[in-house]
Amino acid sequence: MDNNLYAEHMATLCRRYDTILEACGFETLNVFSGAPRLQFLDDNPYPFRVNPHFKALVPVTDNPHSWVIYQRGRKPKLLFYRPVDFWHYVPPVPQAFWSGFYDIELLGKPSDAKAFLSADSAAFIGESDSLRDWPLGSDNPELLINRLHWARAYKTPYEIACLREANRIAMAGHRAAEQAFRSGASEFEINQAYLGAAGQGEHRMPYGNIVALNAHAAILHYNHLSTERLPESELRTFLIDAGADCHGYCSDITRTYAYADNAFAQLVAAMDEKQLELVDGLKPGLPYPALHRQCHLKVGELLAQFGVIKTSPEGAVESGLTRPFMPHGLGHFLGLQVHDVGGHQSGPDGGTTPPPAQYPFLRSSRTIEENQVFTIEPGLYFIDSLLEELKASPLATEVHWEKVEAFRPYGGVRIEDNIVVHAAGNENLSREGSVPTGFNKVTETTVTPSN
Repeated sequence: MDNNLYAEHMATLCRRYDTILEACGFETLNVFSGAPRLQFLDDNPYPFRVNPHFKALVPVTDNPHSWVIYQRGRKPKLLFYRPVDFWHYVPPVPQAFWSGFYDIELLGKPSDAKAFLSADSAAFIGESDSLRDWPLGSDNPELLINRLHWARAYKTPYEIACLREANRIAMAGHRAAEQAFRSGASEFEINQAYLGAAGQGEHRMPYGNIVALNAHAAILHYNHLSTERLPESELRTFLIDAGADCHGYCSDITRTYAYADNAFAQLVAAMDEKQLELVDGLKPGLPYPALHRQCHLKVGELLAQFGVIKTSPEGAVESGLTRPFMPHGLGHFLGLQVHDVGGHQSGPDGGTTPPPAQYPFLRSSRTIEENQVFTIEPGLYFIDSLLEELKASPLATEVHWEKVEAFRPYGGVRIEDNIVVHAAGNENLSREGSVPTGFNKVTETTVTPSN
């Protein structure tokens, strides 16, 4: 990676924050990393999750009680919590590629931060319930947050490099998970193989891994991780939806595998082709809901191809017949959060553009633009509750139910990649060798700061 990449990223952030703060009438932004929360009636905390607005400014994801104080036109200040503690891990003084871009003050206890804070012409972003009577400034001002969320959709080259690395890490985990599946491992064991290959623990994962065998693949957010090993004669399907972290940026990849060479394996291969066609359809200027509708048309084509429905793909989309088989949205923004912010935002100042009424779970209603990053994740499922509703509806006569019953034990199929929209073409971060012609692929993420 170019040593100036992080410097360019910080220059972009500073311009962005200076402009937004001035427009909103603030000189200072106080951003709190967060504080651990104790479990009910216990002295153990829940796993810590950093405030995404904090890691948007500094790539520190695992240190509570820390702050970024950003003042317009000045070098940002990082208040880094580093107590004397023999019970817990104490992070070292930051000496990383990013640390030269901050004035760093060490905090021995959380309350030490109070002396550095001022409420004068200041805004605060974070959870304030543990900070009563602190000089924070305006608490989570809506206009400021809306403008920051809108701007976050446009990724810098540094951010895209982090997303590439998060995908590289996750792909290593996915390869290990497939091998474990084919060796007969349980869901729990497959997940352990994934974590080991990724080199990241479950609390560092951007979300709870979905590791589903057979009919469990029809549960969209299945996280149970059964320890039961299935005999080879019962192995049918393996669906894994799992990502990884790089400097606070997320990957989010899904793959589906058939154990045997059969009709379901053909369905998985056909869905993979449709998914890549949808990736190619991700173009600047296209409203994301229009691509979602194309997804339903492709799902209709698969349902017709494999004899599940009697009607045409177009007719299935118009009647709503595809919806029970593909109930979720095509994808979402990706970045510092798995479902990154601003997907339904109407403009920089806020407002909401809801998804089409027939597709209520679609997470983006924005128009696709250059330097945005999306997931593309079409699926086709055989979900008992939705099939029962379909069977009781007037559309039931358009379904070959014997085909549904044949596919039901397999649960379903979903294929998901992470896509950067470039001027020169899309870059599929989740597949090797997918960089557009003339685009230099960057995989290193360690850079040297410029003081």
